[in-house]
Amino acid sequence: MQILKMAFRDLGRNRRRSFFSALAVAIGLALLMLMSSVIQGEMGSAIESAIRLQSGHIQVRTASYDETKSSLKWEDLVENPEQLASQLAGLDQVKAATPRLFASGFLSTGDESTGVRIYGIDPQSAANDPYRDGIISGSFLTADDREGLLIGQAAADKLHLQAGDKVSLSVNTSNGDVQEQAFTIRGIYTTDTYGFDVSTIFLPLAKAQALTQTENHASTIFILLKDTSYTDGVINAIKAPAGLEVLTWRDLNKLFVEFETMAQTYISFFYLIILAITASVIINTLIMSVYERTREIGILSAIGMRSGRILGLFLAESSLLAVGGVLMGLVLGLLSVYLFNINGFYIGNMGLTGMVISNTLRARLTMDNTVNVSVMTFVATILSGLYPAAMASRMEPVEALRAEK
Repeated sequence: MQILKMAFRDLGRNRRRSFFSALAVAIGLALLMLMSSVIQGEMGSAIESAIRLQSGHIQVRTASYDETKSSLKWEDLVENPEQLASQLAGLDQVKAATPRLFASGFLSTGDESTGVRIYGIDPQSAANDPYRDGIISGSFLTADDREGLLIGQAAADKLHLQAGDKVSLSVNTSNGDVQEQAFTIRGIYTTDTYGFDVSTIFLPLAKAQALTQTENHASTIFILLKDTSYTDGVINAIKAPAGLEVLTWRDLNKLFVEFETMAQTYISFFYLIILAITASVIINTLIMSVYERTREIGILSAIGMRSGRILGLFLAESSLLAVGGVLMGLVLGLLSVYLFNINGFYIGNMGLTGMVISNTLRARLTMDNTVNVSVMTFVATILSGLYPAAMASRMEPVEALRAEK
């Protein structure tokens, strides 16, 4: 307690310098909190969006299916998909299991056209709620609709289309031909994901099968679970027929998983840079304090204070700066995350296609991240006081007493 009282008194000698030193620690912590929460928010939302919109938690499909080519060969498709989907939907952990057919084509109107990926879906399935809830004009599809399609808001804006407009859709078929047909835009949807909305259109599954000549076949059985944690348990419970394979969301989103690992590596370097800047401020503050109090240190040594207690005195000062800085930093960090999330950071129209990255960056602050960066900042501040403390403890009393006032 005596050491703490002395440390508190010494910091109070130059309150402005002590305050700004603690403020440097606080700003460093606030930056760490904001950076970690933005990374956490973007990575988390990207994975969640990928699962909801295009991969599901689990997919059952043929081992030969190549999703990058949207293969429509019958040997690459799942036969009798409705029957298999109904069996999978009976598992307790499954929220929805539905067949989906993927195809590629061109959507054109007048002199404008764009490449699209076609989703053949069962409109009644709960797996399609993100698209159903995202309707901003017109209406959602019905299972018996033979002339309607859904288009994303980004694609509609690009081609200057509205609900009710006529468009021409050219699609590759299972035998390699190109089939073209006129459709009416039933509705325009948004998932707040530019890369998905600009390139994805929806048809009823039966119509997509007829158009691509893949009757009674689907590209995959799309499975949504009630909770992501059920994935491994459901995988073990699924008994896929011969020729079919079962893939999890990790297998289907390897790009995001690898990107998250890489992002965490890079963010660690930013953490070190911020902590190094913060530590340099504390080191500078305490070294200045040592030089200003050289005679005082000599007197303390002369009257019998051991070097270990002098070391402890300066470490106590760095500890008090760390505590004050961390407390202020938590307040600044929470405030910065709150202000960031008021409007987020819009990145929507960046030309990204095929990637389900949200149009707006959001920060997601978790307790684990908050504790981790707070402990890192506290430890870095304490360690930064080691050198000035060691320098003070090694001073020779006679030389210290000879120092000029």
